[in-house]
Amino acid sequence: MLSSSKSKGKSRAYNADDYGSEFEPDSEVDKKKAKRSDLATKEHPVCEHKPSKSTYVDEWSKDEARYMRHHYVSTNAYARHKELVNNYLQYYGGKMSDFQQNSERKTDRDIIRENHQFVWEDEDDAESWDKRLAKKYYDKLYKEYCLADLSRYKENKIAMRWRVENEVISGKGQFVCGNKKCNEDKELKSWEVNFAYMEQQVKKNCLVKLRLCPQCSAKLNYSHTRREITQEIKELRSQAATEGYAYTV
Repeated sequence: MLSSSKSKGKSRAYNADDYGSEFEPDSEVDKKKAKRSDLATKEHPVCEHKPSKSTYVDEWSKDEARYMRHHYVSTNAYARHKELVNNYLQYYGGKMSDFQQNSERKTDRDIIRENHQFVWEDEDDAESWDKRLAKKYYDKLYKEYCLADLSRYKENKIAMRWRVENEVISGKGQFVCGNKKCNEDKELKSWEVNFAYMEQQVKKNCLVKLRLCPQCSAKLNYSHTRREITQEIKELRSQAATEGYAYTV
């Protein structure tokens, strides 16, 4: 009897309902405690503040500037000019009268005309900005041969000027007749002219060379005969230059 009662007691002590698990809560109280613990230790995401309005404006300005630079680089100068004029009139309250040139304002061409000299010497004063501009233009001219205006040759009035780069490249004045209204390129002759002119109320003269066709050569010598530069004269001049003295006739 004792053995049977003990066996019954053991069966009650090890009933299946009494087994538990470490991975499951034992009661509803434990579940609520675990839930409250999870809420207490849960990490909430940090709220990031939005940038200020000035930051948005700065970024937009940078993007707009990059777009405008790309837009202006991709267009030609005339299209950019038209767009800038339209923007000025449409958005900035501009008027067409603002684009009218002031007659009293001097351009670079006007300044060069006022201060131009046919020949600039080393001792000539070029301290002012106007004279420096005229001297800079003079330095870009080609002074081996001149171009002439023979339209008033009967009055013995001949105008001359030095050549510019485009005329040197095209051969005007050396391989083409030096008269500005003549394009003859055959039977050209070289002439040496003592060019007398009035500049800034002062009489000056300069020895220049011209290349002219036979018809324009006759116009040059209409009043009195100039000296033709022949091969013999060229040889004498080269010989004089090598020996260190000046050749004169």
